Amino acid sequence: MPMSEDFKNRLYPITRQLAEHYGTPFHIYDEAGIRQTGEQLKKAFSGIDGFREYFAVKALPNPRILELMKEMGFGFDCSSIPELIMSRHIGGRGEDIMFTSNNTSVEEFRFAAADGGCILNLDDVTLIPKVPDFPELICFRYNPGPRRTGNIIIGNPVEAKYGISHEQVISAYRMAMECGAKRFGLHTMVASNERDYTYMVETARMLLQIAELVESELGIQFEFLNIGGGFGIPYRPEDHALDLASMSHQMTDLFAEFRASHGYAPRMYMESGRWMTGPHGALITRAINHKSTYRQYIGVDACMSALMRPAIYDAYHHLEVIDSCDQEATEVYDVVGSLCENNDKFAVQRPLPPISEGDLLAIHDTGAHGYAMGFQYNGRLRPKELLLRTDGSVELIRRAETSEDYFRTLEFTTDSWCP
Repeated sequence: MPMSEDFKNRLYPITRQLAEHYGTPFHIYDEAGIRQTGEQLKKAFSGIDGFREYFAVKALPNPRILELMKEMGFGFDCSSIPELIMSRHIGGRGEDIMFTSNNTSVEEFRFAAADGGCILNLDDVTLIPKVPDFPELICFRYNPGPRRTGNIIIGNPVEAKYGISHEQVISAYRMAMECGAKRFGLHTMVASNERDYTYMVETARMLLQIAELVESELGIQFEFLNIGGGFGIPYRPEDHALDLASMSHQMTDLFAEFRASHGYAPRMYMESGRWMTGPHGALITRAINHKSTYRQYIGVDACMSALMRPAIYDAYHHLEVIDSCDQEATEVYDVVGSLCENNDKFAVQRPLPPISEGDLLAIHDTGAHGYAMGFQYNGRLRPKELLLRTDGSVELIRRAETSEDYFRTLEFTTDSWCP
């Protein structure tokens, strides 16, 4: 079910006051919900020694959110220099950080190795000789190719640009050993927003089988297996939730069986992003226009720059008119932004209660890949971010972008070159 009733019960009564104080639009995140989900995750996998979540920074890259993750004992999954900077800024060091980049430059490798380093997760065998000062601890991202099917978001593994192939696994770890690696991990990421828990169980089983294969060939005992992220959330009211209890129980059994037959078991890591924060965020926007042509259009003061998932994925985000939640949905609207793109729509032919100009709307489940995927096309700027604290107070955790921000990259020292 989109957006918990607890979050709504604490947010909706104060939304109009927040809109008056901060202005609209804004993303707002629920600290209580994020903490509850984190503790639920830790409890579910407490039967696997050394379990740890590495929060996918790309889902919600805000230092205040990362501070919450650090307080829960989580690490950080990073894939760029700015994500490394942010994670280190709030205290992430060394093996608190999993750096899983793609098409990585030498500059990025150098930065990843600096300031305490990280767990380096390589995406390609050709990158091995390009890593300066090859680390003692190394990990590879595994792409199973035709051995698994992907889903609509992440695609067919055979077509994915990520990871080493099944045929490259042994040679990759052998090459790493020749470069001086002495400690090893294994990683994969084969699904996104997947709510079928059995798919994730099979991912854990797959990695344990690869670990067994590599150990038999090279004598490597893996310190950890990272099953990646991809846990799905129910965006639609009728969607079923991920069965965390069944998933964790079956994964725990798999690791116990491995320990029984091998005398040890790797630690299990994961890098959930959407599942950790997605349901605990909402985009609050105000209706500013009502257009009636071939359809009924409600224009709001947010646009794709604040939430582009509906446009690029045809993704559904549940939407409520805050002061009319209990009213019957008697109208059918397209809820649209102001971008000069026809797909700048948060809802298409959506049954909703009557909406008047000035009404506040809540777009659910924007706590992951909402603000993070924003952009500045058409000169439309990204909104502010707020945090609803557990004590009921609200904190500004990122100001809105300004026109000055937009033009800042045009402030530079003149530099021309002639042949």
